[in-house]
Amino acid sequence: MAELNGRPVTLDELEALALTNYGHFTSMRMEDGTIRGLSLHMDRLVRDCRIVFGVELDREQVLNYIRKAVAGVEGVAGLRVTIYDPAIDMGRPSDAKDPHVLVNLRPAGAMPPPPLAAKSFTFTRDSAAVKHIGLHSQLRIRREAQLAGFDDAVFVEPDGRVSEGGTWNLGFVDQDGTVIWPAGPVLPGTTMLLLQSLDAPKQVTAPVQLADVPNMAAAFATNTTIGVRSLSALDDVQFPKDHPVLAALREGYAGIHGDRL
Repeated sequence: MAELNGRPVTLDELEALALTNYGHFTSMRMEDGTIRGLSLHMDRLVRDCRIVFGVELDREQVLNYIRKAVAGVEGVAGLRVTIYDPAIDMGRPSDAKDPHVLVNLRPAGAMPPPPLAAKSFTFTRDSAAVKHIGLHSQLRIRREAQLAGFDDAVFVEPDGRVSEGGTWNLGFVDQDGTVIWPAGPVLPGTTMLLLQSLDAPKQVTAPVQLADVPNMAAAFATNTTIGVRSLSALDDVQFPKDHPVLAALREGYAGIHGDRL
């Protein structure tokens, strides 16, 4: 199901999204009419709209479109809100100043999914702090990782600092049980921000060099879709598929109450 500004979207209106691919989005997990970090998702949409389109997004109107789209939906569902201008002209993107709100519903998988193995690549996402829809580079590198026998990619800066995963934030657990979020150009994920709000375990944000990875006790991926997902490997470094700190993070995350739409 897809609605644009509160009504069924047409193929003509989707054409600009498919062919021009300029806009931004956020993905949420709805559980019985509630969404963890709903205000953070809305903050992201408003902030990114200023950056991508130079206009102020009507926060309450977006919420109304979401409420209409999910009316009558029960249980668990995936929800994506994409902001784009159907009238955009590739030759004049500066004229795109009327962003519309596309709401998609889709099935949501169980959390957390099985552990994943990741391969490192030297790469920095364009406009890393914005959740934009330009995913070609990330998917190309994810494909390369999968062709090499891994599940996904981890990005590394030219100076050797680890940053983030293909479409998720990356975290480590050191030998003392402290969660380390790599400092660098990363998307400020809503799940990461919610986890950072927990009183325990101890968490810090600090540079992590790829050479430091063998010294870590555990590693994990996190976003709205997967929650806290264990990494079984990063390159040739193996990690336990479970760890007490990861269990504590999952428990803490599950205890965060969702906001009702």
